[in-house]
Amino acid sequence: MPGTGPVRDVAVVAFAQSDHLRRTDELSEVEMVMPVLHRVLAQTVLKADEIGFTCSGSSDYLAGRAFSFTMTLDGVGAWPPISESHVEMDGAWALYEAWVKIQTGEADTALVYAYGKSSPGSVRDVLTRQLDPYYLAPLWPDSVALAALQAQALIDAGETDEGALAAVGARSRAAAAEANPHAQLRGAAVPQGDYQVRPLRTGDCPPIGDGAAAVVLAAGDTARRLCERPAWITGIDHRIEAHSLGLRDLTDSPSTRIAAEHAGVFARPVDTAELHAPFSSQEVVLRKALGLGEGVTVNPSGGALAANPVMAAGLIRIGEAAARIHRGESDRAVAHATSGPCLQQNLVAVLEGDRA
Repeated sequence: MPGTGPVRDVAVVAFAQSDHLRRTDELSEVEMVMPVLHRVLAQTVLKADEIGFTCSGSSDYLAGRAFSFTMTLDGVGAWPPISESHVEMDGAWALYEAWVKIQTGEADTALVYAYGKSSPGSVRDVLTRQLDPYYLAPLWPDSVALAALQAQALIDAGETDEGALAAVGARSRAAAAEANPHAQLRGAAVPQGDYQVRPLRTGDCPPIGDGAAAVVLAAGDTARRLCERPAWITGIDHRIEAHSLGLRDLTDSPSTRIAAEHAGVFARPVDTAELHAPFSSQEVVLRKALGLGEGVTVNPSGGALAANPVMAAGLIRIGEAAARIHRGESDRAVAHATSGPCLQQNLVAVLEGDRA
């Protein structure tokens, strides 16, 4: 933040998520979010009225009603009055807003949460509303069809093939079986299935389901008091590419690369990467953009191919990377979140733990 004075040290000090399920018909958004909020606050022993700022991420299109996020404030507890904001984006962008709020000195702690219920409708149709309203949206090209265009471009460029894409899905779900009890799909034996849109098969696509996640941010000595090994956000940045797919090279992600440069990813090696790659082909693009070598553990949680609650999956990537630092399993991790078709918008954060 040039010209605004010293950057405050801010860390993720707690992370919690729901079990990600294909359907949660018996639960409202409030009932889905409340247990997650209680668990994340319990990790820090903070009460709701000790949180300086609250920010959420969700989508009215998924909920099917305007200002749907106001209902989940019942789960937060809005009395006594709280300082609160909301982004109509993945919760990773809510975390970015909270990080900025702490940088301004207006808060020392922040609660960030996100949720999405994709089960009530057709998420493939809902996501077409992200597209250019004049040329693309009237054609209703769904998210899987657009991802298939990207996958085919990668195959035509010789950067991957269907076997390699299948291996990405199998590795991700095997990792989820080993380390992520919250994941919706677990186990390398999950079938690759039939083509959804060629060349993408079912195993190359994210599961449709419901879920929620939350993190707590804290600054400086407050973070050290609340967490034994805070996950310090040493860099964070997000960038956006052209709305029109025809103006972009779908085999590359310059916005991810630029965000990574500004976040300091390339300053020295990372040991862990949590990538928000809902389709197996998108991991290929992100690995190249972030310069990830074979020595980097990619998506040890299983990533979005194991659980992809829309509007929460990006925040979960940051939370999972932070949790590995909390446990001492990582020293320097990169977390990535995306929004829009074919990796249109990308956020990159670097998280580091204190060295012994």
